[in-house]
Amino acid sequence: MSITELNNSISTDSFRPSRRQQPSVKVQTPIIHSDAPQAPLMDIALKRAFDIVSSLSALLVLAPFLLFVALLIKLDSPGPVLFKQTRWGKNCKAIKVYKFRSMRTDLCDVSGVAQTVKNDPRITRIGAILRRTNVDELPQLLNVLMGHMSVVGPRCHAIGMRAGGMLYEELVPEYHQRHSMRPGMTGLAQMRGLRGPTDRPAKARARIASDLYYVGNFSIMMDIRIIAGTVVSELTRGKGF
Repeated sequence: MSITELNNSISTDSFRPSRRQQPSVKVQTPIIHSDAPQAPLMDIALKRAFDIVSSLSALLVLAPFLLFVALLIKLDSPGPVLFKQTRWGKNCKAIKVYKFRSMRTDLCDVSGVAQTVKNDPRITRIGAILRRTNVDELPQLLNVLMGHMSVVGPRCHAIGMRAGGMLYEELVPEYHQRHSMRPGMTGLAQMRGLRGPTDRPAKARARIASDLYYVGNFSIMMDIRIIAGTVVSELTRGKGF
């Protein structure tokens, strides 16, 4: 399956909740159904091996650049270099995710529920560049190395995240099935260009549909296609803010 075929193989129609259907999952007591698809153990082992090797190699190679970015952040605005945020991890466990701080410390939203918008006044001058180039997410390589995240996987969401004023669990009852795998630095949704604020429910459903498709069809070859597709997407239409 090519990258284009992978992009076109996902439909969001089955993730539209009916008016009669009540959300089966609550934020306070997330559940991953026991009949959720299980990836082959060999693929899981290879995926973890790739995560360790790639994250460690990247941290060593990028160390001078990461230190330079840290210096720019300190010179640009007062506050810590790194920003920690609690998000959903594998099996619905809460994890601390690291990012380069891109916002003013007095305006930061630690919970991550308040989504970033275009020309957001909270963002610093250096932060705007870091977010536009996605350099702010490079510290997540530490999360990958520690086993909290993977290079490829469903987007790492903040707990209590909303779209169009609704909790993700209310929009898509199967939402927490995406947490049967480690969250990723990139994923199928990012490769398809599904980024930015989820101000409309349809945007959120499209992203969750991509995540659930990935979890149900994971393979090492799919990860390789997603990594390649992400590079192409970032070079041609990167639009982080």
